[in-house]
Amino acid sequence: MTNSERTNLAYISHTDDKFSKSSSQNILFTLKIAEYLFLAAFVYAIAITKLFPSIEIAKICVAAFISIWLFLFLLNQQFSKSSNQSNLTQKAELYNYLSADKNFVENNPLTPAREKALQYCHELIEDYKKIRGSSRTLYYTLQLATVIFSGITPILVLVDKLDIGISWFKWLPVIFPAAASIVASIVTSFPFQENSVAANTTVELLEAEQEKFILGVTEFYRCYDIGDETQRQLKAKQAIENFIIQVNNIHLNQVQASVQTKPSEEKTVTSQSVEPNEATVNRAD
Repeated sequence: MTNSERTNLAYISHTDDKFSKSSSQNILFTLKIAEYLFLAAFVYAIAITKLFPSIEIAKICVAAFISIWLFLFLLNQQFSKSSNQSNLTQKAELYNYLSADKNFVENNPLTPAREKALQYCHELIEDYKKIRGSSRTLYYTLQLATVIFSGITPILVLVDKLDIGISWFKWLPVIFPAAASIVASIVTSFPFQENSVAANTTVELLEAEQEKFILGVTEFYRCYDIGDETQRQLKAKQAIENFIIQVNNIHLNQVQASVQTKPSEEKTVTSQSVEPNEATVNRAD
């Protein structure tokens, strides 16, 4: 295969992949819009049933809207999975078009293995993205709750001096500081921010390693420029093995780092609990 033929083949494949990818993105975007519209219609129908209980058709609309929304939600999840799988297949086959050998392009037996390796890395990336999102959401939510509870407390203390005549209102100046203290203790006891930063770092490392493997830009993953077919196949197998090892090293480093932080936190808590006991012994002596 000449350079011009290889360029034309790569251009045609890139055009087809771009068209299919844009088409799947349009379908996914349409399903998302329909899902949100029926969810909004469901909430609106519930509001109508609460405000006007005599309207019977509103109850039927509630059941219909929630059923359609559930169907669209499940369909959207399934379509997202199939779209991700299709993208991984295209990424696994992209490396083949860098080779000058036509047989290697059309009949590469290692393409399923490359797809499995990319699937493994993709699952790890998605898991760490969930950890990053949940940890970040919890951290900022608890911090915001601490600020709100701490800011409302002085206002409630001033209002408590007024004779409002509501018995339970007198407990609010006690409840809000206690809630602020509990929330602040949760923020300091659990490393939500550290987990978010560590997960974000791991996601970036995995995505960078995945792009290196897809494009073959390092010596670990480059095999398309080898002339001998046997050596090229051996190098391609070794590239897959190297990619799995690198992904596992990134993942295990993150796991070991998270495990090592827990004993240090436990030692800090233990030392804080031992200090009062030592002071008590000294006073007793």
